[in-house]
Amino acid sequence: MPRSGKASRGAVPTRLYTLKVTLLSGPVMEAFADKNPVISRTIQMTGRQTLAELHDAIYDAFDRDDEHMYEFQFGKKPMDRNARRYTVGSEMPFDLFEEGDETGDVTATTLDALGLKARNRFFYWFDFGDDWWHRVDVVRVEDAVGPGKYPRVTERVGESPPQYPDWEDEGDEEAE
Repeated sequence: MPRSGKASRGAVPTRLYTLKVTLLSGPVMEAFADKNPVISRTIQMTGRQTLAELHDAIYDAFDRDDEHMYEFQFGKKPMDRNARRYTVGSEMPFDLFEEGDETGDVTATTLDALGLKARNRFFYWFDFGDDWWHRVDVVRVEDAVGPGKYPRVTERVGESPPQYPDWEDEGDEEAE
């Protein structure tokens, strides 16, 4: 802030977003869901942070250890053909929908730029082969950001499933 104590002209305050990320599906969910019917993480981020930073926060919050491609989809459901989509870089390595389908860049898109409001919902797709699907609910949008480091996880519900099935355990069960 300038010495006068007034904010400088043109300075746009950032917002604080509280996002609840719920795991919907993945390769090990059937066996894992019995003990963990709900698996979610609540994450707070500033509006100046990007979708790439949200990916990193989700990746860490769900204890992942092997990076893969990912995408954010802003539609009514996962794989909505009319969804706004954001991924790494300006082009997908393969065509998911139709030729020439454009996606936004997660590294250049901030949360503030998305115009999110409380009760909005969007989807996060991690690992296009194993198809880990997450629903992201905007719980709250505040005009003031408190002190501290962001992003930060404020709530964890359920255990994180392993990123990959334990093939040795599955083989032992089949042998019995």
